[in-house]
Amino acid sequence: MRGTGRAIFVAILLLIVGTLNVIYGIGAIADSHFWVGENHFVLGNLHTWGWITVVLGVVELIAGFSLFSGGTFGRIIGLIAASLGALGSLLAIGGAYPFWALGAFAVCIICIHGLVVLGEPEEAR
Repeated sequence: MRGTGRAIFVAILLLIVGTLNVIYGIGAIADSHFWVGENHFVLGNLHTWGWITVVLGVVELIAGFSLFSGGTFGRIIGLIAASLGALGSLLAIGGAYPFWALGAFAVCIICIHGLVVLGEPEEAR
């Protein structure tokens, strides 16, 4: 089956990104000094964005752990989590760390590509 190694790589990426999103979300909920006070958010205030980030991180963690089992559920949840992560990164570009948001967007696109090509038949050489 094509893309099995890439699926494991995507699972590891989703676990890393999910852990970081949970940490950043907790920091936003707790009014950490990491966040700049002058930010304007598309969806509510800093606390709302923090809860959205925590929920997204938990979904990414579930997708990462589920991908290790190799089931279809992990692939579908991984695609949903990576797509939501890409949208969240695009919404965060106007914030204090735009290049970090672009990097996270690129990682999400790599995850989406890795999950889409998973399971395609090997081409005859």
